[in-house]
Amino acid sequence: MLRKVCLLGIGSTLLAGCFATNTSQAPIASTYPITEQQKMQAAHHWDVLAQHQAELLTQNDLLKSQPLYIKGADQVTPFSTAFDSLLTSQLVEKGAYVKTSAAQAAQISYKVQVVKHDDRGAIRPPKGALTALATGIAVATIPFNHWGEPALALLPAAGAADLFGGNLTSETDQEVVITTQVTMADQVVYSNSSIYYINPGDNGHYKPAPVKNVNVSNEW
Repeated sequence: MLRKVCLLGIGSTLLAGCFATNTSQAPIASTYPITEQQKMQAAHHWDVLAQHQAELLTQNDLLKSQPLYIKGADQVTPFSTAFDSLLTSQLVEKGAYVKTSAAQAAQISYKVQVVKHDDRGAIRPPKGALTALATGIAVATIPFNHWGEPALALLPAAGAADLFGGNLTSETDQEVVITTQVTMADQVVYSNSSIYYINPGDNGHYKPAPVKNVNVSNEW
């Protein structure tokens, strides 16, 4: 019996050696390291973006002393209308020379792309969220066990909500990619892209309104 077991073990080892280990018929799925992405959900956030772009533009060595002209968006949207004004204000505030015509000026333009994911996988909660939740539940049980008034059990949870509520937001299946570029003599001398989550109901801020077809008939 022992001899058969030894022979079986040797045979299995030799058979395994005929095949490469750690192989797969197709690439296996892996995850990216955790990163953060901001969520744009207020006109103030457009101003924050304009301020950020103005800082980068005025600090760029090629553009510091260059007159700038902001080219309006090819398609008018609520975002483009506001961003034109906000970027102009931020550039002027930082001392940039902003012209109202394109002659002899570096041209600033931007592109906006709305991305909708139709089949996105699960997104893990922020690091420590589950631990904090478990801790909060455990702390909330203390009043039931030691305090006379059950309503006091709400205090730890309310305190945690007040402290951390502003840090909480949710991912969505829609994002917006905003790319700001500067061209001089048909050469791109500056390009910067920012990506944000947006609420699904806000995608109309970044896309032109759909054209409504009107049926025309000569019948009365």
